[in-house]
Amino acid sequence: MNPARFLPALLMAWPVLASLALANPKVRARAAHLLVVVGVVATVLAIWVAVPGAAGRTGDEWGLADLVRVDATARLFLVVINPIFFGVSVYVWNRVQTTPELDAGLPRTVGLASLFLTAANVALLANHLMILWLALEATSLLAAPLIVRAGVPSSRRASWRFLLFSAVALSLVLLGFHCLARGMPGAPTFFIDELSELAPRVEHTWRKVGLALILLGLGTKLGLAPMFSWLPEAYDEAPPSVTALLAAVQFNCALVALFRVVQVFRPGNEALFAGMLLSMGVLSMVVSTVSIIATRNMKRLIAYASMNHAGVIAIGMGLSKGASFGLLLYVISNAFIKAILFLTAGKIKAHYRTKDTRRISSLIRDLPYSGVFLMVGTFALLGFPPFGSFVGELLILSALVSSGQLLVFGAFCLLITMTFVATGRTIFPMIWGAPQAQHTWPRQTFVSAAPKMTFLVALLVLGIYIPPVVSEMIQQVASSLEAP
Repeated sequence: MNPARFLPALLMAWPVLASLALANPKVRARAAHLLVVVGVVATVLAIWVAVPGAAGRTGDEWGLADLVRVDATARLFLVVINPIFFGVSVYVWNRVQTTPELDAGLPRTVGLASLFLTAANVALLANHLMILWLALEATSLLAAPLIVRAGVPSSRRASWRFLLFSAVALSLVLLGFHCLARGMPGAPTFFIDELSELAPRVEHTWRKVGLALILLGLGTKLGLAPMFSWLPEAYDEAPPSVTALLAAVQFNCALVALFRVVQVFRPGNEALFAGMLLSMGVLSMVVSTVSIIATRNMKRLIAYASMNHAGVIAIGMGLSKGASFGLLLYVISNAFIKAILFLTAGKIKAHYRTKDTRRISSLIRDLPYSGVFLMVGTFALLGFPPFGSFVGELLILSALVSSGQLLVFGAFCLLITMTFVATGRTIFPMIWGAPQAQHTWPRQTFVSAAPKMTFLVALLVLGIYIPPVVSEMIQQVASSLEAP
């Protein structure tokens, strides 16, 4: 028997085994190192599952046909979230090495983060919508205690708000599943491969109600308007590493859940998907743009920019043809951008002891690595070339015009321009502004910059030259998202 057939199961089980190892006192004493090992092994396994199977491997060939779906969507996002988790783990390890007081409570954090990664990988690989739902619920339950910082009551409130909105969002999704099941002829099923054949036979009224509830629930989980207020608070109050996991890992797991629904149910429901996703996308961009103009909190600014990106993604998802390849480039680029910016924001806040953008200046001189990463990350955030976000935005805009959505196109351009001006007005003085006081900072090491440097290279690759194996996966996922 070929042991490679069980790689997906090993990928899902490995972080659980690592978290159990924390019961050993010697392992607990080196929890930060264990977190890096979890990230390394998970990344290797994810690439092993994804890249050799680029020609089209299925769950049957893995020996897990009923439960695991190793299609292009799973493969693509496996090689996004696991390397990001690895980068975050290196960031945590470096912070603990340079700031030993952070070691308190680290074993608990490592255990929860490892289980969080398991739940995230299960969400990507699940061939059953209820298993996917349970995995998303698990990521929320595991992330909530990670948001809490000792001695900071506001972080506890943010954690409860995050948990409340997650419960509401996933309850709406569950209710939507129930409505879909009511409309299914015979015994209901939520196996994704079976739903692809059964979906056109679901009764019209129940299908519409169920899909509307699912879209609203997953939109809430993605931080889309109207139920978005958990996002800026949770992203602001959580430690930088946890914010990166929420924004770049859990976000993409929820997005994959939305992809699964779109892949199965878009045929015959184009108007519903377009109406809801375009509306939530434009409204989210409006709210986030106004908030970016008003805020002077560095992490909240990046959080509102993340919400703006979610709005762009929703608009791209609402278009049934022509936008999917650009949408996926934008999604993947967005994951790396958020990881770079939130980890950089953590470094800046640790040095300046503030998140007030008006009290931070001359970053390029005081913290050269952080200044460069904030600058480049902001350019990528705003959709400048040569980053993948630039190509993705152009393709989405082109699809808006070709589909006749000229009103949405005009609103998109106006809001993106306002976001560009507001973000530049706040961020660029932080980078190049005159110093407000003399500081002496510890020398920044290359190890501290290595994760963000790797993410930056990935951004450039997506904008300049996409390797054929990655391009093929993106094209396969794009084709599955568009209506026939």
